[in-house]
Parts: sequence; C-alpha cells; structure tokens
Amino acid sequence: MASITEQNDLHILIRSKNPILIIETHEENRAMQLINQVAFNMNKPVFGWHLTEGLRRLEVKGDHFAPLKDTQTADDCLSHIKRMEREGLYVLFDMHPFISAEHPQNIRLLRDIALSYPQHKQTIILISHKLELPDELKRLARSFSLKLPDDEELESIIRKEAARWGVKNPDKRVRMDKSLLSRLVKNLRGLTWADAEQMVRNLIYDDGVISKDEVEEVNQARYKLLDLDGAVHYEYETAHFAEVGGMANLKKWLQLRQKVFLSDKEIGLDIPKGILLMGVQGSGKSLAAKAVAGMWEIPLLRLDFGALYNKWHGESEKNLREALKMSQTMSPCVLWLDEIEKGLSTSDSDGGTSKRMLGTLLTFMQENDSPVFFVATANDISALPPELIRKGRFDELFFVDLPEPMARQEIFRIHLEKRNQSGVNFDLVLLSEKTDGFSGAEIEQAVVASLYAAHYQDSTLTTEMILDEISQTKPLSVVMAEKISALRAWADERAVKAN
Repeated sequence: MASITEQNDLHILIRSKNPILIIETHEENRAMQLINQVAFNMNKPVFGWHLTEGLRRLEVKGDHFAPLKDTQTADDCLSHIKRMEREGLYVLFDMHPFISAEHPQNIRLLRDIALSYPQHKQTIILISHKLELPDELKRLARSFSLKLPDDEELESIIRKEAARWGVKNPDKRVRMDKSLLSRLVKNLRGLTWADAEQMVRNLIYDDGVISKDEVEEVNQARYKLLDLDGAVHYEYETAHFAEVGGMANLKKWLQLRQKVFLSDKEIGLDIPKGILLMGVQGSGKSLAAKAVAGMWEIPLLRLDFGALYNKWHGESEKNLREALKMSQTMSPCVLWLDEIEKGLSTSDSDGGTSKRMLGTLLTFMQENDSPVFFVATANDISALPPELIRKGRFDELFFVDLPEPMARQEIFRIHLEKRNQSGVNFDLVLLSEKTDGFSGAEIEQAVVASLYAAHYQDSTLTTEMILDEISQTKPLSVVMAEKISALRAWADERAVKAN
C-alpha cells in the first residue's frame, strides 16, 4: 500500500541527513512496511525497538533476530544505539512517554545520537500515535506523514472488500445502489487505509447489503475514529428546512449553490465558502445553520470557541488550526461558528490572543480549497471585527428578522405537529396575528407552556389556551426595542433579508 510518492518522500528525508524523523500514526505495520522498502532500496540495516521486546535487528524478508541484551528499557536502548556507532535506521515504537522532562537522560541521549550523525549516520525514526518533542530536540527532527487513501483508492478498497465477501459467499453479491458508492467514498475521506478497510468490512460482512442509512452512519463512526473531541463537536441531529419557518430567500440561495458545492468536477464556478447569519435572538439562526447540513446531506460540525482558548501563548491559535484541519478531514461538511462575536473580539484585554485567532481564521477562509461551508451566527453585529464582515470573507450576509405573519403560522404548525397536535385543529391565522413581534423561540415556548397548562387541567389543547400564554408574554421586540431597531437599520444597508 506504500505508494512510490511516499517512498520517494521518505527516501529524501533520510538522504537529506535528518537525524530524527517522527511518524505520528496508528498504522505501525504500514509505516514499517514503508521503512523496510526504503531501507532495502538504500541498502541500510534496520533495527526496531519495543518496550516489550527490546532492540533487535529487522530484515525485509521477515527474518527475526533475538533482541540485543540489556536493551529493553528506553534508556538502555538509546545507550546501546549510541555505543554501537553503526549506520542504519533505528525505529523506536511508542517512545513518547520516555521523552519528557521526567526523563532528561533520554533527551540527552537522543541529542547525542543526533549530533553525532555526521560520523555514524544513525537515523532515529520515532513512531507513535502522537508525539511532542521537547525544545532541545525539535530543531534536529523532521515529521513525515503517511499518505491517506484518495477517492480512487477508497473506491478500490470498497470493491476489494466486496470481492472478498463474494469469495466467501459464492452464491451472493454485495448489494449497493450505485448512487451510494460516491457518497460512501466521500464519507470515508480522512481515514487511514486500515480504518477504511475495517469500516467497509463492518458495512458488508453482516448481510452483504450497503444501505443509505449505513452510509450516513459512516460519518458518525468516522468522527469517533478521528477523535474530533474538544473544540469540534459533531452534531448528530441536523434539521431539515421543513422545520424552519420562513427564510424563503435563504432557502433559495442555498438551493442554487448546493449542486456546485457538492460537485466533484471542475465546473468553472467558485465553491461557496459560507454565510453569516445575524439577527434577533431566538429568530432561528441556529436552526437554520443545522438545516443547511440537513438540506445538503453532509456532516455538521460545531466549533466551540470556549474550548479553544488556552492560557499559554500560542496554544489557542494552535487549537484553532487543528480544529480547522479537522473540518477539512471531514469535508464536505458544514462548519458552524455559533455566536461568533463571543469568540472573536478585537480587544487587547487578552494580550492579543483574540486578534491572532481572528487572523488564523481569516487566513484559513482565504486559502482553504476543501469543501468546508462556514455558517456563522451572530446576535451582536457591533461586536464583530470589521475584517470578518467585509465583502469576500463570506459569500453573503443574511439578516434573520422576526418572522412575518405567514412564517408565524408555519412556525405554530411545525411546533404543534412536533408535539402530536394537528395544526388544522387551531386557528393559526389568529395565533399569528396575536404574536406580531414574537420570535420563533417565543412562539415555541407559548406552545410548550400551553401544553403544560392543558396537561394540568387534564384537557385537550385549544387555541384559547395558547392565546392565554401569548397574552402573558413580553416579547424581546418590546423589551429590547431600541437595540432591535438599530440592528435592522444596520442590516438594511449591508445585508440580505433571509425572510
């Protein structure tokens, strides 16, 4: 599975006299296969170390040599390599716990081996699932990444696993709708060879059928395999625009761009980058963000700015870069930046961290060529940095105003039917008239509160019960009238109405 490109890249790194190479991967066997191929071509001996076995000579043919004496611990192994003074590749597995401030001797030994490279040509290759070198060793090391399978290789994996299942079940064939094949390939992107093979086997081997539901579940499994925890959250429940009342302009805008965003072919049009939804609290911005992913049938990731910030200098920006990289791995996807104004201010009270975070995000949005569609939501437009809302950052700025009469009727119907109440049993026109100035969230709460009242009275919910709850509600449009008026005035000249 090691490609010629991978062999050439690793060969160049070794030939360039880099004394320490780092390979962060869970695919130890594949990494070892690649190293053996390169070592064979370069006529270099290979040694491998595990904590459970010690240091031993490895051979491409698979011959096994006994472990060298007194090399089982990390410090004994490194001491032995230093004394050997023998040219070769030294592959050390899971050395990361022993290269830290608690083990200064090992850091010094690795540094000694690296600095003596011109004389002894000993290349240390550290393989671990994750590895952070101390500052003393960083300048002496280079990283190498195993290539992930591309779309063509992922399709090949699917066909090979289907063929293997067919051999074991000669009277049957794997059944899958042809239209699902390309979607399955997309949902496998970002996985290693081993993970992709295992995922496909899990889909096929139970009954030989790959269904639409199973293909969609691959995204959830991929999220877990990629360990997208911390600042990036996978939203398992995505809404459909049928659950969103109003927003006709936004729905039409998204429909016009859906085909281009999801296309695998170069069609001469720019890939849509994203939208900024601003408006009154409770007007449905978050629901709309979820509905974009549901409408386009792609994963929805939510970026939690609160989980990004770290007290150490530079760590917050690093966390953001890693989160954005994860979105590329999960692409095509929607990346939801909820209440973005709270995560990206321009004050100097945090030592400039938020400004650097803003710069990191803007750079990514400018340079990213993966199908990652940004949906940012904001309540307080005055708190947003001007660099973020200028033309070209987002494809469009939408203002989500309070719902109009027809939209309010639709919102009532949606929330009533969601709670097993038929909309035809209620006077939706009257309810809409009495909720002028209400947000979608306030309408929902009126329905919920009236249902509690009906349950307490052991009676059927009626229009009058809902009207009673409405009469007791002071909507946000009344409580914060001045602020909402100012927001509308700003949006009139700078944004497109979503409603």
